[in-house]
Amino acid sequence: MNFQKTLKASLLGVSLAVIAATGASAKNLVYCSEGSPEGFDAALYTAGTTFDASSKPIYNRLVEFKRGTTEVLPGLAESWEVSEDGLEYTFKLRQGVKFHTTSFFTPTRDFNADDVLFTFERQLKKDHPWHEYTAGTAWEYFEGMSMPDLIKEIVKVDDYTVKFVLNRPEAPMIANLAMDFASIVSAEYAAQLEAAGTKDQLNQQPVGTGPFTFVGYQKDAVIRYAANADYWGGKQPVDNLIFAITPDAAVRLQKLKAGECHIMPYPAPADIADIQSDDTLTLMEQQGLNVGYLAYNTKQAPFDKPEVRKALNHAINKQAILDAVFQGSGQAAKNPIPPTMWSYNDAVEDDDYNPELAKEMLEAAGVKDLSMKIWAMPVQRPYNPNARRMAEVIQADYANIGVNVEIVSYEWGEYLSRSKDENRDGAVLLGWTGDNGDPDNFLAVLLGCDGVGGSNRAQWCNEEFDALIMKAKTVTSKEERTKLYEEAQVVFKEQAPWATIAHSVVFMPMSSKVTGYIMDPLGGHWFDGVDIAE
Repeated sequence: MNFQKTLKASLLGVSLAVIAATGASAKNLVYCSEGSPEGFDAALYTAGTTFDASSKPIYNRLVEFKRGTTEVLPGLAESWEVSEDGLEYTFKLRQGVKFHTTSFFTPTRDFNADDVLFTFERQLKKDHPWHEYTAGTAWEYFEGMSMPDLIKEIVKVDDYTVKFVLNRPEAPMIANLAMDFASIVSAEYAAQLEAAGTKDQLNQQPVGTGPFTFVGYQKDAVIRYAANADYWGGKQPVDNLIFAITPDAAVRLQKLKAGECHIMPYPAPADIADIQSDDTLTLMEQQGLNVGYLAYNTKQAPFDKPEVRKALNHAINKQAILDAVFQGSGQAAKNPIPPTMWSYNDAVEDDDYNPELAKEMLEAAGVKDLSMKIWAMPVQRPYNPNARRMAEVIQADYANIGVNVEIVSYEWGEYLSRSKDENRDGAVLLGWTGDNGDPDNFLAVLLGCDGVGGSNRAQWCNEEFDALIMKAKTVTSKEERTKLYEEAQVVFKEQAPWATIAHSVVFMPMSSKVTGYIMDPLGGHWFDGVDIAE
């Protein structure tokens, strides 16, 4: 295959599509995305690739993270008040905010309290007409964070005042509402779709209040957005934003060097030196707020035994993984939260690489001739730049202790969906980048009982662990919360639902013509305020 001809043809297709839709004189910013979104209703998903394409350009939330930080600022809510008992959060909404006008929807009113109620009540109330609006509807984040138990009711005080009434205090409540699942959608647009009998379009043709308006999506190829001329935060410096979906890191880099895209995520670690030496490119980097892991299905024998999981952990040579996969851009992980996060328990001892001990432990557990599957992601993520290679290293490690491994994979959306199945076989490679800077976002979402069948890919429900993290939600003292999370990390390590693999450094290569891009410590990719020199 002629790589250059193939590359030029694919880029020409993207360029022609953009020019046809927006005009040749428009200023276009092209982002070489690593994968395709699962959909465009952010509340249905947990994957960063999907959030980058949906909630970040299209929607706003009541509160927003200040770019480059975990500091919470006003968004669609101008201000908020919290009652002394921590059970009531009252938000004063911003007035004059316009929903997008598109080829498929023209709003007749501004954003108001009805949109806030619709956004959250569809997730909260099982009898809501939009609770199961499309095939496989699951409010994975909302439920994984115990929101159905937390929220007693949402009250419309008036058109521009909304009150959240809670059943218990929730320390990270405001930060939680800045997350992608809390993106505000249009109740008026939903009513239009419901009347037309096309509810599923809410997840395919999105309407928000954000900096960019959705134009169109060619599956697995390109997503097009136009700058929102009526954006309450002001029109963006560029006229159009284009996601050129490019799963292969080498191809993304070729496009970047050719000037056919302006920003790319997740370069191959082996290419970092080459990028640094290219004067036409800028390379940003920061320590990632992430963890990569191998999650056993703790509901399936023999992985239902902690001693078996610990044995398998002792068989993994993490240094070999760091050398082969991360190539200097990662560090071994021992806890389920990154070391840069408050409450990290550095006193926890890791499961050291000890194949002989692993054999002894398996024998003591009565496990012989074990065969299993390891699932390897088909896309690069900040916490795992090459899941197939990582799976191969673990496969060889397990072979050394007599465990036979078959490596399997699926298309990214299918991978995420299938890996939630409580009957899933084997162990799945996945990871997480924090969404709000709070330990709860790792420990409760990924390992709490409410996440089983969803974001808790280990299907692990431990009463002692769950009691600790649930208590930590309700106390306001950071010192007390820290102690509870430290205890929870000890329980996690004893029970070993995961093999914790690595934390990584995140690199962002871009054209030197790009200005205004700010790396997100929470791993997202934001394009409001970004410009490209012509």
